Amino acid sequence: MHNYLNIEFLTMFMYGIPNTLSLNKRKIINDPIYGFIRIPDGIIFRIIEHPYFQRLRRINQLGLTDFVYPGATHTRFHHAIGSMHLMDVALTSLRNKGIDISDDEFESALITILLHDIGHGPFSHALEFSLIRGIEHEKISALIMQLFNQEMDKKLDIALKIFRGTYPKKFLSQLVASQLDVDRLDYLNRDSFFTGVSEGKIGFERILKMLNVRDNEIVVEEKAIYSIENFLSSRRLMYWQVYLHKTTVAAENLLINIIKRAKRLAGKGKLTARNRALQLFLLNEYSLEDFQEEKDVLMAFLSLDDYDLWGAIKIWVDHDDRVLSELCRMLVERHLFKIDIYNRPVPKNKVDSLRKVFIEKFPVSKKDASYFINDGKLSNSAYEMGNSNINVLMKNGDIVDIASASDLPNIKALSKIVNKYYLCFPKSVSL
Repeated sequence: MHNYLNIEFLTMFMYGIPNTLSLNKRKIINDPIYGFIRIPDGIIFRIIEHPYFQRLRRINQLGLTDFVYPGATHTRFHHAIGSMHLMDVALTSLRNKGIDISDDEFESALITILLHDIGHGPFSHALEFSLIRGIEHEKISALIMQLFNQEMDKKLDIALKIFRGTYPKKFLSQLVASQLDVDRLDYLNRDSFFTGVSEGKIGFERILKMLNVRDNEIVVEEKAIYSIENFLSSRRLMYWQVYLHKTTVAAENLLINIIKRAKRLAGKGKLTARNRALQLFLLNEYSLEDFQEEKDVLMAFLSLDDYDLWGAIKIWVDHDDRVLSELCRMLVERHLFKIDIYNRPVPKNKVDSLRKVFIEKFPVSKKDASYFINDGKLSNSAYEMGNSNINVLMKNGDIVDIASASDLPNIKALSKIVNKYYLCFPKSVSL
């Protein structure tokens, strides 16, 4: 198992000095979205420099979306830094409006948003429920924050409460996770920029300046109603054009099936990954309790990134198992599944018929054919009414849900959940 060096040793090793952080009084990052972002001295700089956080440089924000939009190679590291910057802007604006936010709360909120996605595994959401089944990345993020807290003399106590939603000032947690949080504001702008999908761009500055607090909850002032409507519309468009783009869905289905096949072979002793951490997750179905009680499991997870998976997939192209080999070759060479989209669930007889045709062309068992023929559902809802609503502070002092506050019908329409269904299969197969 990989043993991580603590930050004190790293600082001494890199700079030849004790961990005073005196070199960081004017540390900045030049971000393509926001320009120069200031990195505060002290614990935030220590977190960013830590190996756990640096790992985010090697995890793509959008998984395999660069198969569709070649510019979409930005990472979880970019997103975390950008979200921290927007949190800084939001908190400063609230302070200027007289909202009581202590220095410790300010710093803790920055830490929380900085670490909110640190529990993502390789390829972000694409493998969240396949390499590790049934464990949301937020649960792992909380465990990693606990590791930081132990290593940094309990200085993340408030940050952990904000992350879990248990801190008395509820509005701080809402800025991290709600239907109008700085996480969403950053990823919409960032993903729009790197994909080139201009429809995703939002007026984040106006929204942040229009935030306020009433009854311990975040509200947005009435003057920002149209900016919120644009934000929700952009989110819906980004889901269909980027996050749920049919080619991205096809590529991610291929990747998921590769992991499923590799797990099956590893369980039968027919596959050994050269990466020990990857081999652990191929052989075992770890529960959240395993992550909590066995530090080696969490350390193995923290050593994995996109590079490890790509390295394994390139090797598996030459594996003796024909199914795994073909799936890996398809992904490496970008010979992706064809994907058809439907407004209704795909009939079972159509899936079975496609599998039958595939078996005739590519002699495999009926069970193995399921790695090449898949169906599923896509859901898109820009605004979920009743779930941490976006509340508007009207000029007369009333607090009204955004769907009722707007005189435009769009927001109510955006709250409707739209389901679409897909069928993935090799391009060489047709009925």
